[in-house]
Amino acid sequence: MAYEVNGGTLYVVPTPIGNLADITERALETLKNVNFIAAEDTRVSGKLMSLYNIQTSFVSYHEHNKAQAGERIAERLLSGESCAIVTDAGTPAISDPGEDLVALCRKKGINVVPLPGASAFVTALSGSGMPSRRFCFEGFLPPDKSERRDILDYYKNEKRTVIFYEAPHRVLETAKELYKALGDRKVCVCREMTKLNEEIRDFTLSELVTYLEENQPRGEYVLIVGGAKRDEKPFFEDMSVEEHVSFYENQGLSRMDAIKSCARDRRVPKNEIYKQLL
Repeated sequence: MAYEVNGGTLYVVPTPIGNLADITERALETLKNVNFIAAEDTRVSGKLMSLYNIQTSFVSYHEHNKAQAGERIAERLLSGESCAIVTDAGTPAISDPGEDLVALCRKKGINVVPLPGASAFVTALSGSGMPSRRFCFEGFLPPDKSERRDILDYYKNEKRTVIFYEAPHRVLETAKELYKALGDRKVCVCREMTKLNEEIRDFTLSELVTYLEENQPRGEYVLIVGGAKRDEKPFFEDMSVEEHVSFYENQGLSRMDAIKSCARDRRVPKNEIYKQLL
């Protein structure tokens, strides 16, 4: 079957997350026939292209050069060339700087064609047995501790399954933070998806902390965390606003941060909390 590639178009092309056989025929034909490929790491993508004898030229596009490289790519697309964007593994623009290139192209009126393919969180969720009718994808938590705390505070009363990505050198710290913020919820840990050492294991968050303290983390992780129980009352339900704010202050938050956390829990603007404290 022939797959047509059009000029002036950005193709979003997923690549395997581990097993190099997990690539579609359409993806291979697109990579072979576009004018150039925008790759996160040309060395990593080069191995895949070599395996399938794809000779298309590369340009570098990643987190640290995305502003300048994105504009150059857009200029070439506006001149009539075609480009495929790939990430090191999985689907570009999902927890990936490809998001910015797609947004730039759409803003400039450039045609964007996304191809279906591998994604670590979808693969992990499908094999986890966790509720999947409704779920939230958070991806990687930011490195800033205050921002991480704000995000995890938001999920305290979330009843949907929540999915996180994490690297091996940070997964123990993240597991501790999840346990502290969310309580001892069920978590399915999916490690090295589709690779030789693929592993899917069930824990509670406290069990996961203990396991990671006793076993050196290896590989890339997808953490699929169960939602809050539907019959579980919010911890602040019987608290006044003042008591709710004081609860966070007693945990070491400033008055302002405590008010923000209170407002987030109650899903109201923080100004409303201010007014009730006056």
